[in-house]
Parts: sequence; structure tokens; C-alpha cells
Amino acid sequence: MPTVMIKGAIQQFDKGVTFESIVKKYQPQYNNSIALVFFNGKMRELNKRLEKDGVISFITTRDNAGHNSYVRTAQMMLVKAVRDIMKEQGNTVHVKIEFTLGNAFFCSVRGGIKVTDEFAAMVEEEMRRIRDRNLPITKKTYPIDDAVELFKRQGMRDKERLFHYRRGSTINVYNMEGYYDYFYGYMLPSPGYVNLFKVKAYNGGLLLILPRQENPFEIEEFEEQESLFEQLYLSTKWGDLVNISTVGDLNDAICGGSISDMILVQEALQERRIGEIAAQIFDRKGTKFVLVAGPSSSGKTTFAHRLAVQLRSFGLKPHIISMDNYFVNREMTPIDIDGNYNYEVFEAVDIELFNDDMLDLLEGETIELPQFDFKAGKRVYKGKYLKLNADDILIIEGIHGLNPKATEDLPEENKFKIYISCMTSLNIDEHNRIPSTDARLLRRMVRDARTRGNTAQHTFQVWPKVRAGEDQNIFPFQDGADAVFNSVLIYELSVIKQFAEPLLFNIRPNEPEFYEAKRLLKFMEYFVGVDTASVPTNSILREFVGGSCFTAE
Repeated sequence: MPTVMIKGAIQQFDKGVTFESIVKKYQPQYNNSIALVFFNGKMRELNKRLEKDGVISFITTRDNAGHNSYVRTAQMMLVKAVRDIMKEQGNTVHVKIEFTLGNAFFCSVRGGIKVTDEFAAMVEEEMRRIRDRNLPITKKTYPIDDAVELFKRQGMRDKERLFHYRRGSTINVYNMEGYYDYFYGYMLPSPGYVNLFKVKAYNGGLLLILPRQENPFEIEEFEEQESLFEQLYLSTKWGDLVNISTVGDLNDAICGGSISDMILVQEALQERRIGEIAAQIFDRKGTKFVLVAGPSSSGKTTFAHRLAVQLRSFGLKPHIISMDNYFVNREMTPIDIDGNYNYEVFEAVDIELFNDDMLDLLEGETIELPQFDFKAGKRVYKGKYLKLNADDILIIEGIHGLNPKATEDLPEENKFKIYISCMTSLNIDEHNRIPSTDARLLRRMVRDARTRGNTAQHTFQVWPKVRAGEDQNIFPFQDGADAVFNSVLIYELSVIKQFAEPLLFNIRPNEPEFYEAKRLLKFMEYFVGVDTASVPTNSILREFVGGSCFTAE
């Protein structure tokens, strides 16, 4: 009998018992559903079996990995439900998990089916039947050729292309009632664990609405985000223009020699969008303050410079100001629970001084702009004066730019608000999204290593606090933007790969960040690398990998 330590107590279990059986004994002690376990420091699915002595700790749906396993299992249920419904009608369809909208996943359905409210109700009902049958989800390791043949029989050409570039010789394939699929990440042991979900018809596709990680026992009402949806949907259309919607497509383009042209098309499409925003600003007479805000590593700095170029083409004279220069002096800076200075919170900015300066400029006065000295921890003045004339306009970059309180003294008719974020449109394959948070994390890791000498460990350590600050100070105000800009580039991860991998390999197995580093290294294996030679110097990507014509190196 293997001897196991759980919650500080020694227990014995029969050899070969599943972790799911062990979990059932301890589940009543947890408020949230246990989804996975750590066994001897390694994450394990609940259908794995106990074969040796060790230490077990539990991962719930309130934890990131547990929540993600809930999401993947629900997505597999949705894809199977759609395929089963259409199979009964003699049709073959393809479901693609496109992007997230709040607590929902937008899924396109291709194959001649019109998605109606009635169809969405049928899908939800079929998912409930799958859940109630609660048959086990099994995982089997296949030789890569056998797995590809299996996917080919199911019409999954996207997976066939993806695994053409797989270096490993085997693939783990999940089976749900005879439906086979590949998922990047861990799954729950059966559909019965997915007890909360809704399906809704939306803009020609399906919304799979699930509980949020922070509230796993309730499904919140879906809130419309029309501007965000339009930009995310536009990004998928951009991918269609260059025939790239999955990593397999991207790798085909790289290996086929067409990557340089594709990069130019992607950059041109992004420049066109920046030009459209500039035209909106120009047409809104009286605009003096262009407020640019978005989460970490969205490319705000490069976007502000490129927007300035476009505004100049309309005869305007833009000036870029960072709201960070209005930080309060260090002795007034809020402290977080770990005793560190917290520059993410609203109170870290001298809002009164900022509004006073902006109002003075609006009234035609000359002001001296501050600059925050991070080494000294205080604002300094170095003789940089500014006065707004008729054609002058300010581009103000800062995480609080969309918060109404940050500019409450400024007239609404003089403000234009822009929300910018890196919202991935590229999928690993049709059923495996690339989380936008992963793309931003890799951007930040590469940039901070290059510009600040930070290790990958440091980036991992500060990331939860950065994300918490975004949830509090940025995302609640994104719907108030006049324009939305998606800074993602469909090819960027193939470039970032060369910079990120050495940083991630430096994290050792005994370090707390090792599991996340290993996960991202496995993720980067899907991509064929691309060097920076073809990346334009004004690209947003240059802000992270270096060589920008805008930012000092």
C-alpha cells in the first residue's frame, strides 16, 4: 500500500486507486470543487492512478489550473454536442473556439448551419445530456502517425497540419463517448464535473458562458461588449485575409517562404486601423486629450507614437504625455500587502495636479511638465514647457486613462478614449485558444529582460499583482472607450520564441516558477521560429524584442 501525506497527515491507499477516489474523501473539506492534484510536486489529472508513496495537495476550480481544466472540458462537451446534433442531420460541421468576451467564449460554427436561438438551445440540451450520462473522459497516448490518422478520419485538418511540425513521437488524445480530440492542458475526469454552463446564439456564432474563476458557483449574466467584439472579430478576419487562423497555418507560411509578405500585410492592416482611429479623432472637433489605456504589455508606447504620426498626417500637432510622470512622491505611494510600493493603484497618481495642469493647457496657459524620477522617488522639473495652440493635441498614456475619476475635471467634449490590448486571434488549432494573458506575459518577460535585466522568475512573481491591478483599474472601464485597438500580431509568437526560450530554460526544477516555465516552453514548441529581420522598426513587436525606431534602446 502506498503511503501518502495529505494535509499534514499520513494516509495509506490501495495501489492503483485513482486520485479521483482519494479526492472524494477530502472534497467536503473544500468550498470549491477539486479539479486536479499536485503529486510529489507534479500536476496530475484525477483519473491518474496512485502507484507509489508521495505527497498530495489539491487544486480547485478557484485556482487557475483548475479553472482552465473546467473550461477545456466544457469546450469539448460543446464541440461534441454540435457534431452529434449535425451528424444526426447528415451534416459535417466545424466548431472553432475563437475568443473570450468576459465570462463567455465566442465559437464560430462552419458547415452550412445557421446558428439560431433554437439551435443554441439544442446544443445546451445535448451538453446537459452528456453531463448527466457522466461517462469517463479517457486519455491515451498515440504514436503521432496514428493520432494524425485518427484526426483525419474526424475531419480535423487543423490538427493534421499542427502535428506535422511536432518534434515528439507521441500525442495524448482524449476520448469522450467515442469523440476524440487533443487539448493543450489538463482535463477533468468526466463531464459531470461541469455542472454550470449556458449556450447562447450571438452574432452568427455560439457563446459558451461559464462561471468566472473567482466565482465558480455562479454564472453571471453575459454583458454586451460591442466594440470589443468588433475588434476581436476583425482580428479573425485579418487572419482569414492571409489564410492563417491556426499555428499550423502560420508554420506552413513560414516554411513555405511567404512569411515576409504576411508580416507586411499584417503590419499594413494594423496601420490602417490606427489611421481609422486618427480620422475619428480628427472628425471629432474639439478633441484635445486622447487618453490611451490598456493592460500591461499591450504596446501602448509604440501605439501612441504611431497614432501621433497618423494625426500629423491630418495636420495636427500631437504631444505624448505619460500619466506615470504624475505619480505621487514615494513617501505618499500606497504600500501593498507585501510591503512594496504599489504603482498600479489609482491613489499612486496625483490626480489633482494632473487635472490642474490639463485644465491650464486647455485654457491656453503654458505649463512646465513634470518627470517622475524613479530612482529618487519624486517628481522633478527639467524645463520642459508646453502650450496648446489650435492644432495641438495631447496623447496621454496611462493605465487609469479610461477611469472617469482620472479626468473628472476635464470637459467630456475634449476627450477621446482608446482601449488597447493584445487580444490573440491565432489558435493552436480550432479547439485550443492561445490565451491573451500568455501572449502578454511573454511580451513582458522578453521586454523586461532586455530593458531592465529582470529574470523570467521576476516576471512570473510580479505577474499576479499586475493582473490584479488590471482587473481593478483597467478592465472595468474598457466599455467606456471611444475606440478599441487590438495590438496583437498574428506572427509575433514565432519571433518572441527565440527570446523567451532561453529565459524560461534558466528556471530550474526546484524553483516555484518551474511548472509555469515548463508549460510555456511546451507551448512554444508548436511554433517554427522567425528572426527579426523582416519585422519593421515601427512595429509594436519592436517595443518588446528591441530595434524600435520610437523607443530608446
